[in-house]
Amino acid sequence: MKISALTTEQRNENSMALDQMSTSDILGVINQEDKKVAIAVEAVLPKVEEAVEHIYNALAKGGRLFYVGAGTSGRLGVIDASECPPTFMTSKDMVQTVMAGGMSAFVDAVEGTEDNELQGEADLKERNLTENDAVIGITASGRTPYPIGALKLAREIGAFTVGLSCNDNSLISQYADCAIEVVVGPEVLTGSTRMKAATAHKMVLNMISTTTMVKLGKVYENLMVDVHASNYKLLERAKHTLTEITDVSYEEAEKVLTLTNNEVKPAIVMIEGNVSFNEAKDAIRQSKGYVRKAIDNVKYSI
Repeated sequence: MKISALTTEQRNENSMALDQMSTSDILGVINQEDKKVAIAVEAVLPKVEEAVEHIYNALAKGGRLFYVGAGTSGRLGVIDASECPPTFMTSKDMVQTVMAGGMSAFVDAVEGTEDNELQGEADLKERNLTENDAVIGITASGRTPYPIGALKLAREIGAFTVGLSCNDNSLISQYADCAIEVVVGPEVLTGSTRMKAATAHKMVLNMISTTTMVKLGKVYENLMVDVHASNYKLLERAKHTLTEITDVSYEEAEKVLTLTNNEVKPAIVMIEGNVSFNEAKDAIRQSKGYVRKAIDNVKYSI
């Protein structure tokens, strides 16, 4: 398919007079088009669910998740992956991004690298990919050679593959075990897929990583309990989380967190189960990280 025939390259009838519109009208058109993104994402939720189940199984067995993309698509991967360690206390290896042109391309575009399929394969190969891993190739057009090359390698190795695009019958879907095609329609600014397409892909990546981490036991109720309290804001959030869950005072929460080196999970189990730090850590380890199960096990053993 020619690039000009792609939905993401079509002209949007609602913005044909964009250069003649008032500021208010331009903003209104963009806002109206953005409203369509969530609906497009809703339409592919069964595919997102499929991806999550496979990715969860991969990570639960010690595998890794790789985002692969060029330009805006690569940047979206970097943003989501970089938030996993501080939000869920994951290792930096668990969720990684392979970006065309290297990490320096996050700020300064490296022209031409997205057109090199073999480079996508080579860059992913450097990460020592195994059949236990999962790979998401991100491309709004669905035809970018760089992530396609990475997915071809991943399929050869036996890793689970996802193609994330914004066009029906995307080329990358042919190399994916799970094809997520979020068709958001033509952009307000023709071909500028940093707009609706990128918004859709950010939403999907957020869904995948967050849901996977919930299933891995990184969340209790709707609270981040595996957060790495490495600064003032996160430490205050940890204290507030502890008071919310256990009903202890702010001062008591602060005291217990001091004993746990600011780790929220053992602090919760210590208070709810009335056990020591070492006992709490052991209960969490035995429950494979699930706080609710750790609490139940401690109370049951007592």
